[in-house]
Amino acid sequence: MKLILSYLIESPLWDEFPKEWNEKVKQAFLVALEEVLEKEASAVEVSLLLTDDAHIQELNKIYRKKDKPTNVLSFESDESAHLVENCLLGDIVISYETLLKEAKEQQKEPLSHFIHLAVHGLCHLLGYDHERGEKEADEMEALEIKILQKCGLENPYKDEA
Repeated sequence: MKLILSYLIESPLWDEFPKEWNEKVKQAFLVALEEVLEKEASAVEVSLLLTDDAHIQELNKIYRKKDKPTNVLSFESDESAHLVENCLLGDIVISYETLLKEAKEQQKEPLSHFIHLAVHGLCHLLGYDHERGEKEADEMEALEIKILQKCGLENPYKDEA
C-alpha cells in the first residue's frame, strides 16, 4: 500500500522536535492501515498540520464548540467514509505546546506521545470514535495499543487503569 503523507509545519516551535518523527509516523500509519483496512487500497493520503495552541484552540472552538486548546483534531474527508481505491482520508492537526505539556505530565517521551496522538487522529479518520460510548472507546484504545506495540512503543494508557 502506498501512503501519501503530506504535512505542513505551521509553527516554528516544531523546529525543536526530533527529526525522525516523519519516518516514525509513516511506519505507525502503515501498521494502522494494514490493521484496519479489509482490502488493500492502492494509495491512502493523510494530511498532517503541526501547529500551536493558539491555532488549534481556534479550530477547536469553530468545529467542536470548545474554546480551549487540545492535543489533536481530525477532519475526515468525504472519501474516507467509503475508503475508495485511492483515498484521501483527511487531516490531522497536532498542537506542539499541548503535546509537550501532556508528555511531561504523563512522564512520556515527547516523540512517543506524538506518535500516539498521530495514530489516535488516524483512528478517527478510519471511523473509530471514543466519544460514542464505552464499548467504542475500549475498541479504539485497544487498536491504538496494538498499533503502537507493533511499532515498538509502550501502551500509552497503562497508567490510566
